[in-house]
Order: sequence, then C-alpha cells, then structure tokens
Amino acid sequence: MRDDELDLEAGRRLFARPARFLAAAGTQAELPQFTHDHPEIAFAGRSNCGKSSLVNGLVGQHMLARTSNTPGRTQHIVFFDQGGELVLVDMPGYGYAKAPKDAVRRWTELTYAYLRGRPTLRRVCLSLDIRRGVRDNDRAVMHALDQAAVPYQVVLTKADKLRQESAVTAAVREVEALQPKHIALHPVVRVTSAQTGRGMAELRADLADVARQ
Repeated sequence: MRDDELDLEAGRRLFARPARFLAAAGTQAELPQFTHDHPEIAFAGRSNCGKSSLVNGLVGQHMLARTSNTPGRTQHIVFFDQGGELVLVDMPGYGYAKAPKDAVRRWTELTYAYLRGRPTLRRVCLSLDIRRGVRDNDRAVMHALDQAAVPYQVVLTKADKLRQESAVTAAVREVEALQPKHIALHPVVRVTSAQTGRGMAELRADLADVARQ
C-alpha cells in the first residue's frame, strides 16, 4: 500500500469511531482543562462559511456540530472527542456585523483567548467559503495565528456551489499566493464539500497525521 493510501486509511479509521460531546465554553473562565493531553484541532471561520457542516461531514454525524442558515448562531466554543485521539473544537463564527455589538466583542475575545493560549492546540482549520475568497476578517485571524505560532490550514468549503473547476483552481491559487506572507500557514489547501463529500477523506488523513505527532 502506498504512503498516500496508508494516510487515507489512517484517517478513515480514526473518523470511523464515534465523536462525542465533551464541553462548551461561552466565556474564557469556562474553557475546559482536560485531564488528557490529546491534541486539539480547532475549526474557525466567518459566520455561515460552512464550518459546522464541515465538522459534521468529517465525523459523519449530521447533528454533531450545530448548523444554521442564520449567521451568528454558534455562540460557544464546543469541544468533541474524536476516537480518543483528537479533540475537535467548533468555534463561533467571526465577522457577522449584524449581531449585537456586545455579543460580537465577547465572541471575538473568547476566540482570540483560546487561539493564543491553548497549549494543546495543534492546528486550526481555517474554513473559507470558496465563493467569497480571503476577506479582511480572515486576514486578521491569519495574522493572529502567525503571531501566536499556531499552525493553520485553509479549508475551502462549499465547493459544490461552483460549477466551473477553473473557479476552484483560482480560489486555491489565491490562498497559495499568501504562503510567503504567513509563517504558520500550512502549504496544503483542501477543497471540500459537506454535500458531496469532496476532500473529506484527504482532510481526515491530514488530521490523523496531527494525532500521530
């Protein structure tokens, strides 16, 4: 079996195990301190970018992470155990200006506190709607992760919404062009669709590799 096939099989095995809820935090004081030291993979992204759908697609449990057509509904950082080897972390969406200002400020402070101060955080999957490109809010998060030396990987979501594969290629190249400016940015960009399953096996393999490190 080739190395890439072994990686895909490792990802399949890990995510074939059921995921389970561990904890939720709405404030910095509520951030849990686990007795284990399993690596954490956080999923961040703009409100309504398909982040929670991505988490659900990865684990094969459609209702694990809460999804909504209304931006700003995810108001807590939610922790899930994945196979006793990883902790998946679904974060509040950022960049939704119509939410109450106090809520936006609280979510933003909570998000940055977690991203900058979590020793078990091994990677952030930065979810970007493939149709929208990289926006100012995304660049701000990328800059913060660079400063905190937290590795992050861009995951382009909702690929099924683009009819032309050339548009997919252009979106990937836009992200790849940012690589020289962002020291913590993972070089591999994943293109995914929670609807069709595109890219899920490859992303599972990436995260299984993190679990082995």
